[in-house]
Amino acid sequence: MTTLPPPLPDLLLEPLLRMALAEDLAPAGDLTSRAVIAPATRYQAALNARAPGVVSGMQLAALAFRLVDPSLQVQVLLPDGSACRPGDRLMQISGDAAAILAAERVALNFAGRMSGIATLTAAFVARAQGHRARITCTRKTTPGLRLVEKQAVLHGGGRNHRFGLSDAILIKDNHIAAAGGIAAVLARVRAAASHMLRVEIEVDTLDQLAEVLDEGGADAVLLDNMHTATLARAVAMIGGRLIAEASGNMTLERIAEVAATGVDYISVGALTHSAGTLDLGLDF
Repeated sequence: MTTLPPPLPDLLLEPLLRMALAEDLAPAGDLTSRAVIAPATRYQAALNARAPGVVSGMQLAALAFRLVDPSLQVQVLLPDGSACRPGDRLMQISGDAAAILAAERVALNFAGRMSGIATLTAAFVARAQGHRARITCTRKTTPGLRLVEKQAVLHGGGRNHRFGLSDAILIKDNHIAAAGGIAAVLARVRAAASHMLRVEIEVDTLDQLAEVLDEGGADAVLLDNMHTATLARAVAMIGGRLIAEASGNMTLERIAEVAATGVDYISVGALTHSAGTLDLGLDF
């Protein structure tokens, strides 16, 4: 069973929500609600699921409502990481009707997007069950939203890859070309890298993998765009000496057979760059 992550500090989330709320409300506020709703009208609303999936973004949605009006009463009924079915009530909001409507779209945009990521992640994780492989995301995230999109991956039962270029050393094919080859790039890493940093290197062929194993200096190897049979041979060559990560062309249909090769991780860019939006709605 996957342990869900603790909530992120609101301090980190507020800038994202303030920017989205300003985009929706500037420069003159909600003209429709101002015109048709009498001042001080109070109402109760519910955020409901209209499709099955895995919930994420409840913390974001709740914060959106509170930023518009701190007096709104917000109760999360299905927390992030929960499975939902059509008709399930995820959140209840009560208070000033105009304030609820002012935050509605931003709350739904974040909750729908994050729940879509969590739902897709859960589908990939389910396909890998029974094997050691763990599903992990990549840096292929929406600009500005990496923190919350990676949190949604965790809510779906996946793992996080590095958050940025300063997290770890990941030597890609272009680094190898610029440095003059595998031997040269690993020698430079050994000379320059902090002992606190893990080093991963990408290979496309078994010959490159053999060279990495001979040279040493890496903690993990990224097996990029390899056929499933080649991945199995690569895992046998590695023999547990390095962490083995499979990447490239990872679809739901292929995950089970890739996991069966014995790789430790399968990185899937689609978790964040191709996830849909879970259908959610706010009802008075």
